[in-house]
Amino acid sequence: MDNVVQLTIEGKKKLEDERKNLIEVERPKVIEEIAFARSQGDLSENADYDAARDKQAHIEARIKEIEVMLENAKIIESADIDKSTVQMGAIVTIESLDENKEAAYKIVGSFETDPFNGKISNECPLAKAIIGHGINEIVSVGVAKPYEVRIKAISYEA
Repeated sequence: MDNVVQLTIEGKKKLEDERKNLIEVERPKVIEEIAFARSQGDLSENADYDAARDKQAHIEARIKEIEVMLENAKIIESADIDKSTVQMGAIVTIESLDENKEAAYKIVGSFETDPFNGKISNECPLAKAIIGHGINEIVSVGVAKPYEVRIKAISYEA
């Protein structure tokens, strides 16, 4: 299955909530916008109608995209993994050996990525390098300018 989407339980819930909002709130709202724009008369020169139809198309496409992701989701549960090594769903504290700085990241699926809040994709070079490694291991991150990190701590939320 090439189109498997790895998600944490939190990521799955976030997708389900977004889908529910699109179906129950956004879709009805845009249908009202289309009906109102239609009531304005000539549709051939009605920018509001065109904008509402575009918005509707985006909403429907996003709903479909979420449904496909959920159908192909592989939920990563912390009970299923070796907690002595870095795996998806782990919160990892690393030390950059070049800069002697510490940082903590949660390894999540690509959909859930939010680097400004410490969530990095399991597909990014840092995550790929540290997945499968344990505490105190030094790992080289293969990027244009490679660097090394030491894994200081690994934890998993309950």
